[in-house]
Amino acid sequence: MKTAFSTAKVHERDRLAYWREEASRVYVAHEFSTRVGRGFNGEIGVASLGSIDIADFNCDECLVERTPRCLRGATDDDVILCRQVLGSMTVHQDGRDVATVPGDVYLLDPRRPFTLNVPPNGRSLVFKVPRWEMQARLGEIASYTATAIPRGQPVAALASEFLAMVADRADAIDKAMAPKLAQQALDLVALAFETGARGVIYLSSTRTTTLLRLKSIIEGRLRDPSLKPAMVAEAAGISVRYANALLAHEGMSLERYIMLRRLLHCRQVLEDPAQLTRTVGDIAYSCGFADLSHFTRRYRAQFGRSPGESRPGAASLMSAH
Repeated sequence: MKTAFSTAKVHERDRLAYWREEASRVYVAHEFSTRVGRGFNGEIGVASLGSIDIADFNCDECLVERTPRCLRGATDDDVILCRQVLGSMTVHQDGRDVATVPGDVYLLDPRRPFTLNVPPNGRSLVFKVPRWEMQARLGEIASYTATAIPRGQPVAALASEFLAMVADRADAIDKAMAPKLAQQALDLVALAFETGARGVIYLSSTRTTTLLRLKSIIEGRLRDPSLKPAMVAEAAGISVRYANALLAHEGMSLERYIMLRRLLHCRQVLEDPAQLTRTVGDIAYSCGFADLSHFTRRYRAQFGRSPGESRPGAASLMSAH
């Protein structure tokens, strides 16, 4: 992970102002204060993994506040996924407080105020995840903010270690593989939250197993344009009504979930540099869409851009014109 900013290169009198500016740019706009004074030290490393931006924050003791004033005019459309690396940080959002220790993973929503008490020599990995990516997996984000997944559970421990590994190796990961690894990381984190976040009402083990089986069936049949909710429910051995009830905690119905997974799969393929020789139509049809114009409308409605604009190099090509 390359160093994006370090106070070691800045005069002591300017360090606090520079840190506030750089941390707000890499993280989100926030108020910052510290008792350390002009001798404040901090370093930020940055990397990316597919659609996820990663930052490694290592700094002296400070208070970070996402205040209502910071929210005015904010257009943040990411969710902040954090992994504590060093020190014990206190996190507050949505009326909940959590004291994190190394290895803890928690969520923050930058659309609402939050507070972080950063310890001396604190270090955190911050993953900025597109909001729709987390909502597709967890539903309403507010149910999970300022809640650490318990590291004592095997899935939670695996999720925490996987995040640490992908952050450490992000620069060396092949760009064609990065989107796939990002999806796997988010799936693992979502599973960890669903199966044991403190203070969150989660599905029973039986219902969780059924939901995972339902999703597995959908993933295996996305290429089939005739795939319907009734077919999926029947293959899972449940009714469409019960399937909709299982997905309700994610803010989804079975029909909407099938559509979202198709669109997400298309986006993953479109963003893959190794797939540039394939046409948009070919990719859409391979993901189960029978009509290209219908696919294009759905894609734009979901992601705010056309399928062609998602392809590698599209942004630079458009700016050149």
